[in-house]
Amino acid sequence: MTQEHATDLYLISPLEVGGDFPQRLERALVAGKGLVTAFQFRVKGLESHEAATLAEPLQAICAEHDVAFIINDSVSLAKRLKADGVHLGQGDGDPKEAREVLGREAQIGVTCHASRHLAMEAGEAGADYVAFGAFFPSTTKDKGDAERPEPELIEFWAGLFEIPCVAIGGITPDNCAPLVEAGADFLAVSGAIWNGDEVAAIEAFAKVLRA
Repeated sequence: MTQEHATDLYLISPLEVGGDFPQRLERALVAGKGLVTAFQFRVKGLESHEAATLAEPLQAICAEHDVAFIINDSVSLAKRLKADGVHLGQGDGDPKEAREVLGREAQIGVTCHASRHLAMEAGEAGADYVAFGAFFPSTTKDKGDAERPEPELIEFWAGLFEIPCVAIGGITPDNCAPLVEAGADFLAVSGAIWNGDEVAAIEAFAKVLRA
């Protein structure tokens, strides 16, 4: 099956987004122009004011580069910041309720692990994209013994549904080709970008995704 559309990168923040992280994000977005189309703000355990203070400069950088700014888990923070959307885990609330709070324009994504059923439910509830994974062992998104999906799941989804799908979990420039070939609309990447030189990592992904 050949892919008819390009696969884009969806960057997920590291848990630590202070310090020099805004400069790193800027470098990654400049290097990934036309390749990086979304960025997810993912921090844990901060109260909303603190999270908003960290998020605002990153949101401004994304806006400048025309990259969607998505908040992980928190519909209230997404509303407060007027973010472009929210990403919900299975325990983080209902896409329908998130839509009521955030409005029609918001991008709402839902984690569906390795489940066709959860993905179909998310689609019926109005999700704008579904995320499958973790495809590979991941420090960011690993659930230990959770079922690991195969690229065939993406192929199945892409062949039947219009709703875009995101592949997530331990994805690197070296292992992503089967997911691209299967038809993933986005590769969600975190460690592969931020654990080293972000510009070199983006360029390595570009070689595969824009070959």
